[in-house]
Amino acid sequence: MSTEPPHLAASRSIAWRLTLLLTLLLTIAAAGTAVAALSYGQTAATRAFDRLLTGAALQIAERIDVVEGETVIDIPLSAFGLLSLASEDRIFYRIIGPDGETLTGDETVPLPGVTDNGDGPRLYDAEFSGEAIRAIKMQRFLAERAVRGPITVIVAQTLRARSELANEIVTRAVIGVIIAGGVTLVLALLAMHLALSPLRRVENALLARDPKDLTPFSTSTPREVEALVAAINRFMARLDKRVSAMQDFVADAAHQMRTPITALRAQTELALEEDDPRKLKTLLRRIRDRSVGVSRLTDQLLSQALVTHRADSATLECIDLRRVAVEAEREARRTGGATGIELDLPADPVMVAGDAFSLREAARNLITNALAHGKPPVCLRVSLTADGKALIAAHDQGPGMNPVQLEQIGQRFARDASNSQSAGLGLAIVSEVAEFHNGSIRTSHRPEGGFEVGIELPLADPAPSTLAESDAE
Repeated sequence: MSTEPPHLAASRSIAWRLTLLLTLLLTIAAAGTAVAALSYGQTAATRAFDRLLTGAALQIAERIDVVEGETVIDIPLSAFGLLSLASEDRIFYRIIGPDGETLTGDETVPLPGVTDNGDGPRLYDAEFSGEAIRAIKMQRFLAERAVRGPITVIVAQTLRARSELANEIVTRAVIGVIIAGGVTLVLALLAMHLALSPLRRVENALLARDPKDLTPFSTSTPREVEALVAAINRFMARLDKRVSAMQDFVADAAHQMRTPITALRAQTELALEEDDPRKLKTLLRRIRDRSVGVSRLTDQLLSQALVTHRADSATLECIDLRRVAVEAEREARRTGGATGIELDLPADPVMVAGDAFSLREAARNLITNALAHGKPPVCLRVSLTADGKALIAAHDQGPGMNPVQLEQIGQRFARDASNSQSAGLGLAIVSEVAEFHNGSIRTSHRPEGGFEVGIELPLADPAPSTLAESDAE
């Protein structure tokens, strides 16, 4: 079992992995070549020495004759001269007459097995004097008056020279493969080093950059690396957008918080110096209104920060907008003290792909906006639009927004000058949630009177489990 730390295995470079893979492939190739060379070497050595055996047997068989009724065998020295090329091997021979008697040679030299193939020459392996041998059996037919029948010639030789030749062939083949493999590996590593140079250029370009520089960079790269560069540029563009938005948000929030807190402090100092009960009560009422405004601004700043964060990290799920509306109305009553909010919900589920928290914050801000700028009664409704989209909207009986306000809808800190408690972030949060869910803000004057602000969202196919939960509620 490997004891190597997981982070070390994960941090290995592409070059290291390719080197390991090439080494493994070359090792397998070398092993396969060695096996093939061994088989080829044994076959080649066997064929070469079998030809020597065959030549020697032919020369002996040709020098067998019948003289005056007697079988005469004149074994030529050249027959053994061929076999003597293998100086370390021993040679055996045996000549058998038609009657099965050994005419000359060593009568213990073994014959082939029972699977003899007839009268033709036959090469076979056997064991003689405790050593493996290779032998050939060859017959010559005599048709003389005194001698008639086959004369069998057997010539055998030990296998030392054959093994040495086979081993020499294998050794040379393996050495050649090792040298060729080493050269191939070096050339492959050089080619790999050159092929990976675009990645090093990308790395150097990133390391040389200022940490604050999030603009896209361009460098000469092959087609395979262009996708990586494009992905890095897309990530840097998203990061630049988020960083810029966060910096603007922090600057605006600091400015917006400083003003009401300064006013609250000034009114508090005036209240400390005021002795007239009526004026003091007026100042205390202003301090309360300012405190409510600061509390609402702080709440919405935190809400927008959470929505902005979840836009990058939250996973969209199949959600019933009716449940979002119920939870938003309940939270508005609990945290904001809102009363008299009506709900207009359809009988069937209205499913969208979204983040429940973000949608709930948007719906709560729609209610707060209607209560702050409109006239009661306020109704939060969920419905389907004519073009097949989901809608969650709050409407009231007020006159609605003027053209300037409609133009600024969704902008941060677009306060209503007539309402000192307005934080100016409610519809900005709604707009950000709509953008996050690929939707849009919708405003309209209701036919029965009043003004409505809501979010249009694409419908999603409901999951069976979600439908069951919605129907159960």
